[in-house]
Formats: sequence, C-alpha cells, structure tokens
Amino acid sequence: MKFQGTVWKFGDNVDTDLIIPARFLNVSDKYELAKNCFADIQAGFKDMIRPGDIIVAGKNFGAGSSREHAPLAIKGAGISVIIAESFARIFYRNAFNIGLPILESKEASLSIKEGNQASVNLATGEIENKDTGQRFFARPINDFMRQLVQAGGLVEYVKKKESVKKIYNEELI
Repeated sequence: MKFQGTVWKFGDNVDTDLIIPARFLNVSDKYELAKNCFADIQAGFKDMIRPGDIIVAGKNFGAGSSREHAPLAIKGAGISVIIAESFARIFYRNAFNIGLPILESKEASLSIKEGNQASVNLATGEIENKDTGQRFFARPINDFMRQLVQAGGLVEYVKKKESVKKIYNEELI
C-alpha cells in the first residue's frame, strides 16, 4: 500500500481533545467528526486538506482518551496516513482498528516540513520527502495490520472473513 500527499505538520503531545474537541463527540460518523477535526488548533482543517494528504507529527501523538473518535475524525477528513515520532499506545491501536495507517519515524518527523509532498510505502516502511528527495525508514506495517487497513478496519475485516467463511461452509453442505 502506497500513499502520496501534502504534509500537514503538528508538534508534540497532540492529544485526542485537540484532534476532536469533546464538545463535538455527540456523533460517531467519521465524516461528521471530520468537520471539527483540529477545530481548536487548525480551524477549517477539513476544508483545507485534499484526500490522501499526510499528517507528520512529533512525540506522543494521540495521547488522551481511549475513544476512537480521534482517528475516525482524521480518517473522515481524508488523511491517508500519519507519521509521528511516537504515538500514544491506545491511539496506535485505535487507528488500525478503524483502518488508518500510522508509522513511527523520528527522522521523518524532524525533517519533513508542512507543505512538503511526501510518499509512504506501508509494506517497506519507506517514507520519502518528494521535495528534498530525503528517504526515511520506519518499521514496515506487518501483513495482518495492512489487511486491517485494506479492509477499512477491524470490524470490516471480520465481516469480510465471516462472509468468506459463510460462503465456504455453504459450499460444503
């Protein structure tokens, strides 16, 4: 899986309340959440990005609550992948659960600037700053996690597996 887009840069300790403020948590639809993604630090974020854009952030991205609303809002806004120096563990898991790929790379986090064009290859972990030609490497996303992303998240992955299982079992009867 490969992604390419414009970079939106955020610093350290961007918590879930900055990603989607609590006052907007009365919905769970990712597109509705996206309308208020980063409302308190980047008003109108959803209207500024293009589908496929990339977030690059510092340390501890996604700290805070365990709600899936934060990665849902980001995905609903059209962000294809997040690269950060590090992620809060619950955000890391929630991101994959909803099908939003993330990579950890200190070097990319420090070097890539807002507005740069970047590309990401999940299978190899390669990140390239298309403006400077710099290449960075994160630990590649394993096969299972890539399957979750391709399926659209854990729930969709399970639905597809159950559908295949049902078809297979019916053929045996």
